[in-house]
Amino acid sequence: QVQLVESGGGSVHAGESLTLSCIVKGMAFDDYAMGWFRQAPGKKREGVSCISAMSVTREYADSVQGRFTISRDNSKDTMYLQMNDLKPEETATYYCASTFPCSRSNLARTEEYNYWGQGTQVTVSA
Repeated sequence: QVQLVESGGGSVHAGESLTLSCIVKGMAFDDYAMGWFRQAPGKKREGVSCISAMSVTREYADSVQGRFTISRDNSKDTMYLQMNDLKPEETATYYCASTFPCSRSNLARTEEYNYWGQGTQVTVSA
C-alpha cells in the first residue's frame, strides 16, 4: 500500500520560512517524479513545484520561483520543500503527490497524479 506522509507545516509570520517533508512508503521512491501542491479554502488545488526521480528536473510555479526550493533524498524516500519569505496568501494545505512526470505544464494536471498525502497546514499571518 502506497503512503505519502507530509509534515513540517505550522504557523509563521510573513517573511519567515518553513520546510515541508514528504515521506513515501510502499513504492520505489527513486523511480518516480514527485510534486508539491497546495489548496487554500474555497480555491482549486494548484501545483507548486515538482522534481524528477533523479532530481535532474525541478520546476516551480511562477509565484514561488526564487523563494521555494524542492529537493529529495532518495536514500531516505523523502522529498522536501524549503519555503522562504512566505506570504499570507500562501496560507493553504500543502500536499505531496506522485507519480506523474515533472514539467511546468504537468503541475497544472492535478488529476493525473496517482498518489496523494493527507496534507499539512501552513498558515502565514501578516
